[in-house]
Amino acid sequence: MSHDDLKKYTLRLPDSPGVYRFYNDESKLIYVGKAKSLKKRVTSYFTKSNGLSRKTTKLVSEISKIEYTLSNTEFDALLLENNLIKQNQPKYNILLKDDKTFPYLCILNERFPRIISTRKYIPKQGEYFGPYASVVAMKSVLELIRKLYTIRTCSLLLSESNINQKKFKVCLEFHIGNCKGPCEGLQPEEEYLTDIEQARHILKGNLSAVEKHFQFHMKHAADSLSFEKAQFFKDKLQVLERFQSKSLVVNRALTDIDVISISSKDEYAYVNYMLIKEGAIIYSKTIEIKKQLEEPDDELLALTLLDLRAKTNSTNATVLSNLPVPLMSAGLENIIPKIGDKKKLVSLSLKNALEMQKERALLRAEKRSRNNEVIEILQKDLHLQHLPRIIECFDNSNFQGDQPVASMVRFVNGKVDKKNYRHYNIKTVTGPNDFESMKEIVGRRYKRITEEAGEFPDLILVDGGKGQLSSACEALKALNLYGKIPIAGIAKRLEEIYFPEDPIPLHVNKKSPGLLLLQQIRDEAHRFAITFHRQKRSKVRLTTELDDLKGIGEKTVTKLLQHFKSVKKIKEASQAEVEKIIGREKAAKLFANKKP
Repeated sequence: MSHDDLKKYTLRLPDSPGVYRFYNDESKLIYVGKAKSLKKRVTSYFTKSNGLSRKTTKLVSEISKIEYTLSNTEFDALLLENNLIKQNQPKYNILLKDDKTFPYLCILNERFPRIISTRKYIPKQGEYFGPYASVVAMKSVLELIRKLYTIRTCSLLLSESNINQKKFKVCLEFHIGNCKGPCEGLQPEEEYLTDIEQARHILKGNLSAVEKHFQFHMKHAADSLSFEKAQFFKDKLQVLERFQSKSLVVNRALTDIDVISISSKDEYAYVNYMLIKEGAIIYSKTIEIKKQLEEPDDELLALTLLDLRAKTNSTNATVLSNLPVPLMSAGLENIIPKIGDKKKLVSLSLKNALEMQKERALLRAEKRSRNNEVIEILQKDLHLQHLPRIIECFDNSNFQGDQPVASMVRFVNGKVDKKNYRHYNIKTVTGPNDFESMKEIVGRRYKRITEEAGEFPDLILVDGGKGQLSSACEALKALNLYGKIPIAGIAKRLEEIYFPEDPIPLHVNKKSPGLLLLQQIRDEAHRFAITFHRQKRSKVRLTTELDDLKGIGEKTVTKLLQHFKSVKKIKEASQAEVEKIIGREKAAKLFANKKP
C-alpha cells in the first residue's frame, strides 16, 4: 500500500483498545504497538510528521501494510504486545529478552523430596522457587535450609519397596548429622515432609512462619524440662536471625510488595525491580533498555514490570514506584510513596538504577577514549594531517567473473556504522575486472555524496594493492576530489599500505593498534562483499526456473521462495496452497505454465 492508501486505511480503524502491527514491503514485521484507541494512535503516525523523531519517520517510511487485533482493555493489549515482541523481535521495538540462565531452587516431585539448584525450568519436575538474582543469593538460601533441616542430598530412589528390601546403606551425611537416614527407614516420611514444609516457607520468603515454629518447639521443650532439646531449637533460631539480619532492609510488616523504579537519559533507560517479603529483598534485577523510538518512561515501566513479574512468578498486589505505572491490571495497586519505609524501598531501588546508569556511562566513556587513542595512533602511523574519524573501505567480489558485486563499509570513531554500509551491483564492467569495478563503485559512492551534500570520510581505504588504488584514484579525479580526501590501499599478503604516486609501500608495525584497526575494517568489507555475492548467486540459482513464467514477476517469486524455501517444494505444492500465498489469479497463471 502507498503512503496515501495507508493514511486512508487508518481513518477506518476502530476507536477501541488493541494491538497494531506494521510490516515492510517484504511482509516482515517491523513494529508492534498497543493503543487505547487504535484509530487515534495509528493515525498519528501519518498526520504528525513534524513532531516525529528521525527513527519514527524512518519507521513510517518503511510501512507497507498494517494489521491490528482488538482487545477488551488496554492492559490486555499490553499483554499481547509483550508476547508478540518476544516471539518476533521486530526491528523498531525495544527487546526484553528472556534470561534463561537465572538459577532456581526446586523441591522435586519424589518420595522424600530433595531440594536442588538448577538453571532449567521444567514445571513437571517439581515446585520451583526463584529465579534468584545471583548464584550467591541462591546458595545462601540453600545453606540456611541445610543448617536448619536435615534434607537428604543423595539421588537414591527411596520407594517403599526399596527401603523395605534394605537396598541402601546410610552414608557419611548421616554420620555427621546432616541426614536422618530415610534410605534405611530411620526417619518417618511424615517427619521428613514436615521439614520440607518448613523449608518451603523459607523459599517463599515467609521467615516469620519458620520463626514461630522454632519458638513454639523451644518453649514446649523448655516447659517439659528438655533443656538440651530447647537449646537445639534456640540454635536454629539464632541461625535464622543471623540470616534475617543480613537480608532485612526495612519494616518487616512490609511484605508481598513489588518495587520498580526507572532512571532515563538520552538513548537509554535503567529499570530496577525488587521483590519484597517481610521487609527482605528476595529478588533484585536492574536492566538497561536501549530506546528505539524515544518511548516515554511510563511505557517502559509498564512493559518491564509485566516482563519481570512473569519471570519471578510474582502475584503481589502492591507495586511501589517512583513514577506512575500505567495499565495496571485489576486487583493491582500502584503507590508512589512520599515518606516512610515504603519511600525508603523506592529510593533504594532508584539508587540501584542510577548506579547502573553511572557504571554504563563510565564504560562507554572509557570505550570512546580507547577508540580515540587507536585513531590517534593510526593518524601517526599513516602520517595523516587530520584524525581519521570516519573511514570507508571498498572491496570487490566475483566468482570466475560471474555476478560481480562490491561492498563499502563505514567505521566511525573506530566502531562499525552498519546503517551506512552499502552493497553494489557492478553495472558497467563485464567479466572479472577488479580494477574497473573498483573505479565504478568509488565513483558512484562519492558522486552520490557530492550530489546529496553528504559527509565525506576522513580516509578512504581500498582492499588491494597498487592496481585497485590507482583505479580508485581515477574515480576521485573524475569527480575533482583527488587530493582532498586521503586514500590508501592495503595489500593482503604482507599487509603493506600503498599511497597514490608512491611506489614504495608503507610497512606499519604488525603490533600497532592502528594497523589492527585497518585489518579489521578490510576484513569486514571482505566479509560484507562475500556475503552479498553468495546471496545473489543463491537467488539466481533459485529463481532461474521461475524467471521465464508468464505473468509471474520478481515479487511473486520472492514471496513463493520465502514461504516454500525451494523451487522443488513450489512444484510439489497444491494450487490451493499456492493461492494462499499469491492469490487465485497468479496461482492459476503459475499452474498454467507448470510443466507436467
